[in-house]
Amino acid sequence: MAGVLPPSCDVAIVGAGAAGLATAIFARRLNPSRSVLLLDGAKKPGAKILVSGGGRCNVTNITVSETDFWGGRRPVIRRVLRALPVDDTIAFFREIGVELREEDDGKLFPDTNRARDVLDAVLREVDASGARRLADHRVLDVHRAERGFRLVTSRGDVQAGAVVLATGGQSLPKSGSDGAGFEIARRLGHTIVPTTPGLVPLVLGHGPDEDLHRELSGVAQDVELAVWVDGVVAARLEGALLWTHFGISGPVALNASRHWLRAQLEGRAVRLTANFCPGEQSDGVDARWTSLAKARPNASVQSALATMVPASVAGALLRRLRIDAGGTLAHVTRDDRRALVHALVEWPLDVAGTRGYNYAEVTAGGVALTEIDPSTMASRVCPGLFLVGEILDVDGRIGGFNFQWAWSSARVAGGGLARGDIPA
Repeated sequence: MAGVLPPSCDVAIVGAGAAGLATAIFARRLNPSRSVLLLDGAKKPGAKILVSGGGRCNVTNITVSETDFWGGRRPVIRRVLRALPVDDTIAFFREIGVELREEDDGKLFPDTNRARDVLDAVLREVDASGARRLADHRVLDVHRAERGFRLVTSRGDVQAGAVVLATGGQSLPKSGSDGAGFEIARRLGHTIVPTTPGLVPLVLGHGPDEDLHRELSGVAQDVELAVWVDGVVAARLEGALLWTHFGISGPVALNASRHWLRAQLEGRAVRLTANFCPGEQSDGVDARWTSLAKARPNASVQSALATMVPASVAGALLRRLRIDAGGTLAHVTRDDRRALVHALVEWPLDVAGTRGYNYAEVTAGGVALTEIDPSTMASRVCPGLFLVGEILDVDGRIGGFNFQWAWSSARVAGGGLARGDIPA
């Protein structure tokens, strides 16, 4: 909502995304005597909420733990998550009029399947709490002042006893997340862990899989991706992969993107391989193939392979391995069988890059978590400053985990703001 910028407030929250909106609610609920001003540069708040989950908003996940996140130290993440566990998150949304229901992989969506309903309910609760929100008021900088802070906005200055940076990262910059919050935090003394896109589709180049992704564009299959760093498997991730005209997407590719990009950022040798038989190794796949050959010696190689992978994938692999798809299992040579088994468990994916922040769902990196007090989300280096959500060096896997981090870190900050001494 628009309005006139007041000369001062107790708490100024910069950013009206999920974390900023929730912080306003919790801060007012826990201490109604504190005046809370919520500032956002966009004319309409909550753009990321509206586009998340394909416009349905994956609010959280039925099971969330620190192992679902990367970045800062997991014991710190665990402590923050415990301040607002999933059951309490579900209860909070039910209280403000949003019932959630569980879907595949524990994802929780609103019953209405409308992200707009989630945002509208949160905005109503912000207003009901007594927090004041001002749209189209971009915060350009934050300076330490004699008593608290002075915020420089696109529509004038305002004094605040405490400031909450809830500016997000750099993902989906059209939503307003342009990384400006990182620079404000840096000027106030914080260390920024170098950032990369996270949960972003991967672009494939010209390797052994040249044009495979184009041929299979639109095909989805379950795979296990291995991220090799300096010759060693650094991460194994299972899930659905979607072949696209540019490369690969789908949950498992998005989750793997973080690991590939971090290794690349660190200048380490990194590569990606796909196991089309998730959870199995060469010996097991070879045994399956041998059993098939004994049970169905006259079956074609194509039909046998199609019992392990989608038929279109089977055909594409056989063409690239130069194995006769119409030949019978009884006539497959030992060398061809070994080549096929190796291809099934360790197919190289020549990653040339990613689709960048415009397509990323989250930012990896950010304000170092060691510089935050996990009991309050208060800065350890700048008294009176609080940081929540994606601006911190915490990023979760796909499935509602990043929203849960936003809600939980907001609850911790709300408590810290309610209890803390704030200059009048």
